[in-house]
Formats: sequence, C-alpha cells, structure tokens
Amino acid sequence: MPSNTENPLVLLIDDSVDVHRLLQVRLRHEQIRLVGKTSGREGLEEGKRVRPSTILLDLDMPDMDGFEVLRALKEDANTNTVPVIVLSAMSSSEDKVTAFDLGATDYVTKPFDLAELRARLRAALRLDQLLHLLAERANVDGLTGLGNRAHYNQRWNEKVAETRRYPSPLSLAMIDIDFFKRINDTYGHPAGDEVLQGVAKLLQTECREIDVACRYGGEEFTLIMPSTPTTDALRVTERIREAMMRIVWARHPEHTVTMSIGLVGSNGGQIGDVTPEAWLEAADKNLYHAKHNGRNRVVATELSVSKRSPTELPQTKAA
Repeated sequence: MPSNTENPLVLLIDDSVDVHRLLQVRLRHEQIRLVGKTSGREGLEEGKRVRPSTILLDLDMPDMDGFEVLRALKEDANTNTVPVIVLSAMSSSEDKVTAFDLGATDYVTKPFDLAELRARLRAALRLDQLLHLLAERANVDGLTGLGNRAHYNQRWNEKVAETRRYPSPLSLAMIDIDFFKRINDTYGHPAGDEVLQGVAKLLQTECREIDVACRYGGEEFTLIMPSTPTTDALRVTERIREAMMRIVWARHPEHTVTMSIGLVGSNGGQIGDVTPEAWLEAADKNLYHAKHNGRNRVVATELSVSKRSPTELPQTKAA
C-alpha cells in the first residue's frame, strides 16, 4: 500500500496506444500514478511486481487476453485483492458475467464516458484502501497496536524461508512479563493493560524499522530481528530488559516490572531443515530457563549449523 505521501498506483493494461495516450491526459488531474503496459503478459508481470492499487484491464489483447490475465491475478496471493476494472468493447452479457465470475470489480464498455470512468476508478481506489485497512486490523492486536499472533506466524515463516534461500543472520526473541498475574491480582486489570501497552511502546522505541514486534498472546511477546547475528540480538534484548526496569508505572509507581527473554539466533550460515516451529520452540525453552533461573534475565543460544540445534551463549543476569 502506498504511503500517506504517495499517490496510489494504477496499472493500465491495454494493447491500444491511443487508450494509453487518452487516459494519461484525461486522468492527469486525478491523484494517482498511472503506469501502462501494452500486452497482457507484460501487464501481469508488472502487476505482480508492483502490486498496484487498481488495474484497468482490456479484454481483447493478442498475446494473452484479459480473461487470462484476470484469472492469473486472482489466483496469485499477492494480487488477488487488487480491484480490477475491465475496459472493453466486448459488451455482451456473457463477457460481463465471465469477467465478474473471474473476480472483476467493475466493467466499463468502450467507448467509455470519461467522467463515469473517473468515478468508477475513485470507487475502486476507495475499495482497495478499505481492504488494506481491514487486512491491517486483522493482523493487529487491539490492545497494544503490535502485530498479533497471525501476523507473527506470517512474518516469521517468511523470514525463515528467506534465510533458507539467501543465508543471512536472523534472531528471534520470546519475551514474557514477570509475575504478570500478580500485577492483575494486586492492582487490577487496567494496571495489567497499562503494562502490556508499556511493553509494546518500549519495543517500538527500542527496535529498528526492520524488526518485527508482536504480541504472541497474554503477557508474551515475540521480536523478530532480521539481519541480526545472535550477539547483536543479545545486546538489543539486554537493552530492552534494562529499559523495562526503568519504567515508572502510573498505577503502581512503587512497583518495578521486569521481563524474561529467551533468544535464539543464526549468524548467517546454512540453517538446514530447521523449521520456524523448531526455532520458536528453542527460544521458548530459553525463556523457560530464564524464568526458572530467577527471571529478569536473557538466556541466549545460537543455532548450530552442523548440529542444527541451539548452542549455548553466555547468559545475562539481572543487574
């Protein structure tokens, strides 16, 4: 999705150069970036590459007709939600029904009324924005604003798959708030919510843009650190742990809240057949050891390339 300062991208796929020239002129005052391709195959490749906000698609093209392009777009997970407005001289009910059955958002017959096309384009762009908002909210934890468990699963699977294809450092931390139930029982659930939100804010403050912080569930959080060797990730998580102890909580300023962290990282070698689930399980075991050995500490291990199992690093202890 384009940033707030960037106009949405509209992809025009039509083999008529005249249509491209016409729409470049007539849509120039719309707040869009119009990109054009004159063949179905090139248009499909471009759509998958840039993931536009809306596609204007002709049906009658020589190399790959619009129906084939539309079917391929809707079968691809990266483009299946992109609104597609069909622009076609084919006006039969059968063609329209086929286009809508394949997933078209709208159908405009040529020669088209430009004012009507602009209105339909704006509606499609609003639909794309709404779909993005719904998708984002489906992956966001409502209390903390971090990614939720589903978002973690998606991003972690992606990062492990990337590391398999292109070996690079990658680290994962499991974070748990110490004695969280006691906070709820002593100070009330609003105080517990305040702590959860405080941890989320802390993670957002201390992490880089490439890091992915999520609420895994309850009082547990995950932190995905791409391009980060284990020793660097250890420094990051230790910094987070120490910063947690310095927070003064409005509902219980006299009470310091701490966290325990289990960390497992790879330094960029081949990770073999280590699955995302096995990696998470290793981090969770380290979290268990951190809590069992006194809490308020980081236990870190390194994923061994040869053994495909964690190799212990020096453990950090509470200050």
